[in-house]
Amino acid sequence: MTATLNLATGPLRAPRAADARSIKRALLAGIGRVVARREHLDRINVFPVPDGDTGSNLAFTLGAVRDALAELRGRATGRLLHVAAHAAVDGARGNSGAILAQFLCGTSAALQGCERLSATALAEALRVGAEQAREAVAEPREGTILSVISAFAKAFAQQTEPSRGDLRGAFERALATAREALADTPRQLAVLRRAGVVDAGAQGFVDLLDGIAGYLRDGRRALPLPAAAGGAVAAIASAAHDDAGPERWCVECLLNADALDRVAIRAALMPLGGSCLVIAGDARRLRVHMHLDAPSALFETLAAFGTISAPKADDMHAQRRMARTGRRIAVITDSAADLPPARLAGAGITWVPVRVSVDGVDHLDKSGLGGPELYRRMREQGVVARTSQPPAGDFRRQFELALSHHHQAIYVGLSSALSGTYQAALAAARDPRIISVDSRNVACGLGLLVEAAGLWAERDLDAATITGRLAAMAPRVRTFGVLRDLAYAVRGGRVPRAALPLTRWLKLAPVLATRADGRLHLGGALRAGAGLPARFAGWLARRVPRIDAARVLVGHCDNPLEAAQLATALAACFDLAVVPDVVEAGAAIGAHAGPGTLVVGFAPALD
Repeated sequence: MTATLNLATGPLRAPRAADARSIKRALLAGIGRVVARREHLDRINVFPVPDGDTGSNLAFTLGAVRDALAELRGRATGRLLHVAAHAAVDGARGNSGAILAQFLCGTSAALQGCERLSATALAEALRVGAEQAREAVAEPREGTILSVISAFAKAFAQQTEPSRGDLRGAFERALATAREALADTPRQLAVLRRAGVVDAGAQGFVDLLDGIAGYLRDGRRALPLPAAAGGAVAAIASAAHDDAGPERWCVECLLNADALDRVAIRAALMPLGGSCLVIAGDARRLRVHMHLDAPSALFETLAAFGTISAPKADDMHAQRRMARTGRRIAVITDSAADLPPARLAGAGITWVPVRVSVDGVDHLDKSGLGGPELYRRMREQGVVARTSQPPAGDFRRQFELALSHHHQAIYVGLSSALSGTYQAALAAARDPRIISVDSRNVACGLGLLVEAAGLWAERDLDAATITGRLAAMAPRVRTFGVLRDLAYAVRGGRVPRAALPLTRWLKLAPVLATRADGRLHLGGALRAGAGLPARFAGWLARRVPRIDAARVLVGHCDNPLEAAQLATALAACFDLAVVPDVVEAGAAIGAHAGPGTLVVGFAPALD
């Protein structure tokens, strides 16, 4: 009679097959091992770029599998692995996450219809999974997760006959080979050798296998997790590269259609000139991952093949700065904060993009559809752009990544009175080390407040001091915007519809302003036409106290000429020592305020 794994008992004795319940519990044990080691994996991540997020990516990918399996019931192993594979594709993040998802897809496809898992069946499934994982990568490299997956699959097949069907024994002996392959990765990749670390993705795969093996061996009495390496490794790993790579963005999305041609999709993407292309999934649903400088180019290319969902673009240069900084506290915001890129980088701030929907297609604010292109479509094609908050998962992954490299994280977000973005961040902030601050502001005002938090963190102030200062400063931070056309704000529900015909009839440019409760209100109106920037500056000078205008920032929605004029006029009206910086406003405000809008943020001096 074939023995079945019973993970609720003690050590297992040469099982020849495993049922779905046993495999489910073993997978959950392996996932738990990877999640527990997430921060260590982030710290040793140097390849293909040192963006310090491999652990977070694998934890997010496998977290989706864990959630899908948690409530799954049934006795069929093939069905369970099918669910796990599809959840991995949906949740896959990063290069290693996409490769692992394809490995699970190939493995599960080979076990379709399987009720119980034997060593012989698993050997064939692992072979298929390893081959498909390699085929998913446009330019496979040895010394990575691919090498360790292949070594494990080959070793398991070799162990099947000598073990006489001993599933557990074959797994443990193949795991020993995987560990040897992992130890060999620095010999295969010079960047790992220089950093003195193994490949982070490969280590994550071995951690997954370790957790599974521990559960197969010891049931619920699995041994405690090994201690992870500390900050010394982080310093070595983050210094291994002098360059974060030629491409800035790590771009991903899901692509859905009735029939997807991987060969055609890869051929269409290769001319974009990016790197690290991975296409994982099946003929109906694919996770596409690529590093490149123009995220929108990937989304627009893929739109010809099917429906795009769950777009994501991570700034790898910002992630690298986060991994290398020695500060204790990370400062995070969302893309509703407008601040020049150099000042964002100088203050050590990272952000999560708001979603922008145009013609039914979701884009990512400030990394997807560019401002000029968005405004051109709004002007010439009458396109209606709508914004929505990022999903909680986007915030959760950013928070987890920050905590891999810092002791605490402070999120300073878009006013909760204007959007559900702040609530999405709160839903993701499960760790007590994450502190959330409602800015009660938007655009340039939010940018100035976030910058202050970043500069205070750079001074090594503690979290309580930073949040206390933010609370004191926030009521004094103001944002004003003068609109060329109130129709966009009315359409977005920010301004009463009755105000639109009056402003058009009188040829007025309405002024919106933030209130203390974080809402926007119609604060006044100015005569439209030539000279509007100077009139706007004078109007502001009569309403904003000089003490609250020590720091001034000007934003615009596709109106750089008048923004420069406004900055010069403000310098004169407020007796500023330097002309304020000018920044292109993100779609978070531009979609509602419309083309031509001018924005000004005021904030008091830093303590």
